[in-house]
Amino acid sequence: MCEALKNNYQLCEEIGRGRFGTISRCFSPSSNNFFACKVIDKSLLTDPLDRECLQNEAKFMTLLSPHPNIVQIYDVYENDAFLSIVMELCEPVTLYDEILRNPICETRAAGYMQQLLSALAHCHRYGVVHRDVKPENVFLDSRGKVKLGDFGSADWLLGEMGTTSGVVGTPYYVAPEVVMGREYGEKVDVWSAGVVLYTMLAGIPPFYGETAAEIFEAVLRANLRFPTRIFRSVSPAAKDLLRKMICRDVSRRLSAEQALRHPWILGGGETTSMD
Repeated sequence: MCEALKNNYQLCEEIGRGRFGTISRCFSPSSNNFFACKVIDKSLLTDPLDRECLQNEAKFMTLLSPHPNIVQIYDVYENDAFLSIVMELCEPVTLYDEILRNPICETRAAGYMQQLLSALAHCHRYGVVHRDVKPENVFLDSRGKVKLGDFGSADWLLGEMGTTSGVVGTPYYVAPEVVMGREYGEKVDVWSAGVVLYTMLAGIPPFYGETAAEIFEAVLRANLRFPTRIFRSVSPAAKDLLRKMICRDVSRRLSAEQALRHPWILGGGETTSMD
């Protein structure tokens, strides 16, 4: 543990655990506020790519802060053994927890999606692609505000076309061009956000299988369906947005900025006709 961290913060109870370390609640006597502290054990980082991703996480969060819908970073401490990131403390509730309770109504889903798209548009303006947008990485604060977190898989968009590469992400939410091993751009995040929206409204993801390979096959087919028994009460406007976000043709897929201007988002999820 870094001595400078101990000098400035009091570590409290553990509130989360990952492959490389723990997340604890911590208290700052100087500000009289609580924060979250992610402590990464460097001895567990045997893969150079893992080490690079976790180093980049702090850089990306610093670059993108402050934004009302991105988890804010406050301090970074590092020594030979540990990397510690002090960040905004969100409630231990994610969008995944909300979805598990019940499918989410359109007005609430539109509010969540507007905030998530705002966070992604902010990332993309800075040339950053998140690459692991999923309900588990969308935190909800005590007021129900969306906070996009976990930038461990994020990357820079490089070159004139603004692209990167690498098979990164979570099978249910990953875009087809990622699975195919091609270079790809910021719109992989929009695909993933579209899958999040579908899952909010339906309670299940649009593409699934028994194994990761089967899920990837379903993603590559990109056969987007709206089963009547599940989508009977979902508006045409919501389905229209889903088709334009979960679109296999990248050139026709909306950007985050374009999705923010879609009538369903602008109307707050009100069930209006698309005619």
